[in-house]
Amino acid sequence: MLRALCNGVLILSLHFFACAAEIEFPQCNCDSDSGWSVESILGCQKVSDFLIAAAYFSIPLELFYFVTCSNLFPFKWVLFQFGAFIVLCGLTHFLNVFTYEPHSFILMLALTISKFLTALVSFLTAITLLTLIPQLLRVKVRENFLRIKARELDQEVGHMKRQEEASWHVRMLTQEIRKSLDRHTILYTTLVELSKTLELQNCAVWMPNDDKTKINLTHELRLRNSSDVYRLSIPIDDPDVMEVKKSEGVKILRPESLLGSASSGEVDESGPVAAIRMPLLKVSDFKGGTPEFIQTCYAILVLVLPRDDFRIWRQHELEIVEVVADQVAVALSHAAVLEESQLMRDKLAEQNRALHQAKQNVMMANEARNAFQRVMSQGMRRPVHSILGLLSMMQQENLIPEQRLVIDTMAKTGCVVSTLINDAVEISTINRDHFALEMRSFHLHSMIKEAASVARCLCDFRGFGFGVQVENLVPDRVVGDERRIFHVILHMVGNLLNGCDEGYVTLRVRSDNGVEDRQGLRWAPWQSKLSSGCACVRFEIGIKRLQSFDLSSSVQLSRRPNGEGFDMGLSFSMCKKLVQLMQGNIWAVPNSQGHPEMMTLVLRFQQQPIMPNSELRGSPKHHLPTPSLFKGLKVLLTDEDGINRVVTQKLLEKLGCCVSSVSSGNQCLRCLGTSGTPFQLVILDINMPDMNGFEVAMRIQNFRSGCWPLTVALTASVEEDTWEKCVQVGMSGLIRKPVLLHVLKEELFRVLQNT
Repeated sequence: MLRALCNGVLILSLHFFACAAEIEFPQCNCDSDSGWSVESILGCQKVSDFLIAAAYFSIPLELFYFVTCSNLFPFKWVLFQFGAFIVLCGLTHFLNVFTYEPHSFILMLALTISKFLTALVSFLTAITLLTLIPQLLRVKVRENFLRIKARELDQEVGHMKRQEEASWHVRMLTQEIRKSLDRHTILYTTLVELSKTLELQNCAVWMPNDDKTKINLTHELRLRNSSDVYRLSIPIDDPDVMEVKKSEGVKILRPESLLGSASSGEVDESGPVAAIRMPLLKVSDFKGGTPEFIQTCYAILVLVLPRDDFRIWRQHELEIVEVVADQVAVALSHAAVLEESQLMRDKLAEQNRALHQAKQNVMMANEARNAFQRVMSQGMRRPVHSILGLLSMMQQENLIPEQRLVIDTMAKTGCVVSTLINDAVEISTINRDHFALEMRSFHLHSMIKEAASVARCLCDFRGFGFGVQVENLVPDRVVGDERRIFHVILHMVGNLLNGCDEGYVTLRVRSDNGVEDRQGLRWAPWQSKLSSGCACVRFEIGIKRLQSFDLSSSVQLSRRPNGEGFDMGLSFSMCKKLVQLMQGNIWAVPNSQGHPEMMTLVLRFQQQPIMPNSELRGSPKHHLPTPSLFKGLKVLLTDEDGINRVVTQKLLEKLGCCVSSVSSGNQCLRCLGTSGTPFQLVILDINMPDMNGFEVAMRIQNFRSGCWPLTVALTASVEEDTWEKCVQVGMSGLIRKPVLLHVLKEELFRVLQNT
């Protein structure tokens, strides 16, 4: 466009010269002799003016087309003015074509007006150009400014491309690094990929040792020929090492530095060296809780360029190194966390296996316990209860003394066996570590006599002799657990018999205020701690061989034990716990062969005043209520065990009751609802499978007419809260298995008297 303006100015100048020539033309000397005639000159001028006019008319058209098509040019009005100037110049030349021949006055007037307008427009255009030149110069300056900006933009684009290339390399490196979760694989992958990307001579990783005094070369791109590649170390206080650890970015090192020369890979001359620190994060750094100060541990990544005069570290390469170092630190920390997580998962898996095994063991133990309870209940407890019930009936018959002794002994031993079975079942059911004592008043002399009778039978069966001595000072009426004391005495006799093949067994019972135990310690007298109504009884059971036995030896049984560390087995330990529960003590004295030679039992009893035998609960010889009280009593018996149900029914019929028996709670309810016989008493077994006795007792409340029928619980459990549960559901009595005739009679008498 500026070139077109310059051409326009040149044409305008020529036009001025042409106008001047036209003005001077009439004064031209046309008579000179030359090869050109006036007509030929005028013809040439006519053609020239015509061509000039045609050119002048075409140029404004081109400018007009350019102005209409361009929206960016800021000087459109100048072009319109210049176009008007060119059109007027063309009009002047066009009119001047007709002046070379005779012409009219109007033509001359038109030519004059055209020239005047041309002169006016030319003057205005010249003035406009004078004002336009500074603006055109500014346009040139702005063009240079835009050119400079374009060059800077090209540089910025190039920088962005280099950054994009660097980020691409970083992404590729990151992908390669994160393909593995092993720290050694991560480091070797980093060295290989950095070497490919940056065309390195060598790169190495230095890590601190355990005591943080040196850094050791642990990973290197180019393996050395020497076998001690991993023995290279640099002191941690080396200036270059300290400077790299303090710097947050890449640090350029001297090639001759200790860290740089050691990382060159056995090359004499190496290029520029760069180093950067990498934090080694531990699992403890990611744990929550109270913040603790943890000293950061760093590894150092060293990169060596090849020897080249033109190769230096560029900025984008340093940025790649920084980003990759950060990615490596994150990957290493991730690998450490995953390793720790894997260890934790292995530990949890092992714990889960142990828990699963423990669960299996518990389930097997529960199954074994349930099987044991079923065997004890169905195979032992129920038959023993039935036998005891029948023996209680036989005790009421007229027997000769020998028969009565046998029956009483069988009943007593049966009660001991029943107590042992109940203890085993109850402990396995409610997981107790102690026994529940049944403290009640009993005749100690009678219990000793019965125990001696059973012991004599055992000794006679094994071929042993037996003797018993009971001092007169031993109290008779005491309070204690008769069955368990009986059991402990028989257990002592059994242990002595198991250790010998023959001999003579002596049972001695005496009263003592002070007792020396197995360790030789003296027990304080009872009177110093308890009231005068308490007594201490000592049971001594010893065994002597027949060859050395005499009557005088029986009084020498009470000697101090000399068998420390003597093991009597599990049964003796359980008996000892039972005796300690009764506030007593028991110990054994071994012989030279390690078998028990003497056993001593010491128990404390609360004495009771002498009362008639009829008031002693549990004695089979005490006075019973008259049978006429129960004659015709209508009883409904509910018990799932068929044998015990038959035995209990026989006992009730022995008392004169009219008994109907069923085997389940549903049958009991149907019998009460449909039977025309109004039952006066319902005996319910508590432990029934489908509907227990408590539920049946609660539903029986709907069938009551006044206070009838009465409900009495029947159970083999020895739990202390059983009676409270019976009272809550409205039961009037409780009978514990084994069902004995005198116990059954007493409980029914109490229930009927209270109604």
